[in-house]
Amino acid sequence: MTDLYHPAPAFPIDQAALLASEHFGIEGELSPLDSERDQNFRLASSAGTWTFKIINASEPGLESAFQVALLTHLAAVAPDLSLPRLRKAASGTALATTLAASGERHSLRMVSWLPGRPLAESTRSPAVLNSLGQMLGRMDRALQGFIHPGALRALDWDVRRAGEAHARLAHVADAGDRAVLERFLDRFDKQVAPRLAMLRTQVIHNDANDWNVLVDPDRPDSVAGMIDFGDALHTVLIAEVAVASAYAILDQEDPIGAVAELAAGFHALYPLREEELDVLFDLIMARLVISVTLSAARASRVGDNPYLAISEAPAWRMLRRLDAMNPRFATAILRHACGFDAVPGATAIATWIDRNAKNMAPVVRPHPATLAKALVPYGDAANPMTVASAAADPEKASTWWDAHASETGVALGIGPWGEARSVYSGDMFKSRFIDGSRRDRHLGLDLFMPAGTKVHTPLAATVQSAEIEEEPLGYGGLVALLHEPEGCPAFVTLWGHLAHEVVARLKPGQKLAAGALVGEMGAHAQNGGWAPHLHLQISADTGLSARAILGVGEASYLGVWRELFPDAAALVGIPPETFTQTGRSRAEIVAARKATMLPNLSISYSEPIKFVRGDGVWLIDDRGRAYLDCFNNVCHLGHAHPHVVEAIARQAAKLNTNTRYLHDNIVAYAERLTATLPPELGVASFACSGSEANSLMLRMARTHTGREEAIVLDWAYHGTTQELIDLSPYKYKRKGGKGRKPHVFEAVIPDSYRAPADWPAEEHAKRFAASVAEQIDAMRREGRAPALFMAESIPSVAGQVFLPDGYLSEVYAMVRAAGGLCVADEVQVGFGRVGSHWWAFETQGVVPDIVTMGKPIGNAHPMAALVTTREVAASFNNGMEYFNTFGGNPVSCAAGLAVLDVIEQGDLRRNALEIGNYLIERFRGMQERHEAIGDVRGMGLFLGIELVADRRTKEPATVLAKKICDGARARGVLMGTEGPGDNVLKMRPPMIFTRANADHLLSVLEGTFEAVLAGKE
Repeated sequence: MTDLYHPAPAFPIDQAALLASEHFGIEGELSPLDSERDQNFRLASSAGTWTFKIINASEPGLESAFQVALLTHLAAVAPDLSLPRLRKAASGTALATTLAASGERHSLRMVSWLPGRPLAESTRSPAVLNSLGQMLGRMDRALQGFIHPGALRALDWDVRRAGEAHARLAHVADAGDRAVLERFLDRFDKQVAPRLAMLRTQVIHNDANDWNVLVDPDRPDSVAGMIDFGDALHTVLIAEVAVASAYAILDQEDPIGAVAELAAGFHALYPLREEELDVLFDLIMARLVISVTLSAARASRVGDNPYLAISEAPAWRMLRRLDAMNPRFATAILRHACGFDAVPGATAIATWIDRNAKNMAPVVRPHPATLAKALVPYGDAANPMTVASAAADPEKASTWWDAHASETGVALGIGPWGEARSVYSGDMFKSRFIDGSRRDRHLGLDLFMPAGTKVHTPLAATVQSAEIEEEPLGYGGLVALLHEPEGCPAFVTLWGHLAHEVVARLKPGQKLAAGALVGEMGAHAQNGGWAPHLHLQISADTGLSARAILGVGEASYLGVWRELFPDAAALVGIPPETFTQTGRSRAEIVAARKATMLPNLSISYSEPIKFVRGDGVWLIDDRGRAYLDCFNNVCHLGHAHPHVVEAIARQAAKLNTNTRYLHDNIVAYAERLTATLPPELGVASFACSGSEANSLMLRMARTHTGREEAIVLDWAYHGTTQELIDLSPYKYKRKGGKGRKPHVFEAVIPDSYRAPADWPAEEHAKRFAASVAEQIDAMRREGRAPALFMAESIPSVAGQVFLPDGYLSEVYAMVRAAGGLCVADEVQVGFGRVGSHWWAFETQGVVPDIVTMGKPIGNAHPMAALVTTREVAASFNNGMEYFNTFGGNPVSCAAGLAVLDVIEQGDLRRNALEIGNYLIERFRGMQERHEAIGDVRGMGLFLGIELVADRRTKEPATVLAKKICDGARARGVLMGTEGPGDNVLKMRPPMIFTRANADHLLSVLEGTFEAVLAGKE
């Protein structure tokens, strides 16, 4: 073993010159160089410049031979590396020997001089540190597999021997500095040393200090070479990076950032392993601890040595800084720099949360996604709330926010992850990583609601801790929960600024079910001195205590913090639109519509909503509020159903053309669609909208019968073309309409709720059907006959009217007897919405001659269909081609097939029936409590609630219906009003509507009725 305390050689310079000439044949000018244990000279000669080394007499010959073998190996396998090259002695070997006047024998070695400026005298830019890492990576990769007996030496500078510094602590005079070393050595013994045996080992340089690293003066960001292999040995590979880093970071503003650059450079050329990076921070400290304790011990023996003192003071400064850092955070930075998760499993945790976000229990109730939200202005340093919070005046901050929320209708304030905030003004927010910097980036998610608001865990948890942090601007009531969901690495959630009651209620080890109460948002006296809110944070590192979790971080490391402390927005269910708005403002869109579009294009609500995304039963607006969609029945399976989206995209990427060419999709869809219908209905045609399908129906009926007379129900609506408006009393009897045309005959709406009181219920079908008979008689008196009778199987705009049992049987028989066709308009009510059947006409026990379909057929893809009998289809084949450019195209048919797949595979008809029955039962319960509800009607997920001013007179409560509809909208639920009196609440939610969705709808309706009927809205 080399004796580090043995004095260095002290040959006079003229004697050294004689030795260089005698043994290596080089004469020139010698200049002494600093050295710790050996005696080194720079030798400038006509044969070039060299480094002449007189080796310490205590160095065993085996170790000297090892260095020769190492340099010889590198010259052979990596000749491109800028490293010292050996010059052989006159004896033909790389080493010569000589005796000193003391009788000690010294080995001599001559190597080429490398040009360059020491890193110690250069700017340690990120680029040059990365270059150094690459240099070391190339060199160590070249040393893979190299071994020599001399490499297996015991050397105090081996980081594995850091624990031996315990014996040198007595030489450190300052008690504070000694405590720094003791803390590290305790951690090293317990946490680091046991892991070293599992790491890769090989021969390394082991002394890339800033005097042994040379920088190219012409390219200051590039390392030019490496010298001095005197400390090379066989040890853990990661020690190479640790040793180089220990010196590269001295007096750096951002030492861990410097290590990250160096490690990333090494990793790019010689990939490091996660377990190596996990000990890097501690091995850097180990090198510095070895350095300062050896220096202290040597000073007590041999007095001051300028070489040893070169890095001692900076090393102490750095040790004190590193001691103040959390090693887990430093390690996260280093792992991230090399492309690994900041902590193992971090990416998997974030991915799992994103994929399972829809299944989380709400953190606050109602669900945060459904609440009107706005960002709390902590990102604006000049905002009064920010100023008050920074000045530790929570009452003033709360007053401002409460007034702002009341004025704007905001129920939930959001403090986003990663936001730069000036409120973090105290000394506690000074960075421990970057000298002179502050932590100002928020690493949690803040939910601002009134004090006392209850908060709940989104998934099952175990209580890790519940405590009170008393420090000003701290957390107040503080809880840490451990989550271990199946298929996901464990993670922790931190709940800060809670009321103190939580400490008495939650105990470590306590199990909480998903949705269980965690605590309440604390008032400022208990929450650390803030406006009431919850700070919710995820930690992918389960080894951090609640107080150790970093709630505010440095901007420079935001990418690291994002992995270590993932944004909790997905966990809470906050839509991303809450944080970022794109496109034009609502007002700008309204103005642009007025300027460029038809003025009679309507907009829902006096305060229009800008929707930017759909997700299942939800529509999300541009401000991140999710509305439960109980109105837009076009998205039959829910908005953006993935199976339909994928089918459309897949086919669109292959081919879209028209029906004049052969393609599998159109016949496959025709077969699938007609299979859902009675066997008489076997011929299909396709279009792009319900209006197109109904227009085609008119052509077919007129061709088949040779007549154009049509019987429709009052207040019916069948499409947007003029010929269909002529068949739509809902349009031609209202503003802008021109009244009923001579070929159109109206029958009364068969609305049992409004039937004369003296009509027996069992006679409603026959008595309402008499109105159709009257129209046929009127035609007959004029020598005319019907071409068709057309009705929605459940009249929709007429007020969700459910036909009396047997009504269509009566009517169809009359119409057919008069020579007319019977048409079922299923544009709104088809495709299983009624639950019990695929088609609503089936509930009447009839088979139409023609069925038209639209809206839900493609789950919002523009598509429609008509299915008829072979007889009607044959009569339409009169020589005139029927062609629709886009009707039946491959993409549309792919969408249609996907819709049928989901309905069948998801058993959605059963779901519609069960959820619909549940809602009807609950609506009837509301009817018992609220006199204004005159009638509840529905089938499957086609539902209506009729509101009246008086149950006896059944006067339509039009104003009340509008208030209820608007109130539901204000609470995040979309529905409509229909009927001649515009007094029927109309609900047609997607077929995937769940019991939970139904309960949310019911809760909103109950709250709205109570508020409106109490005169509060």
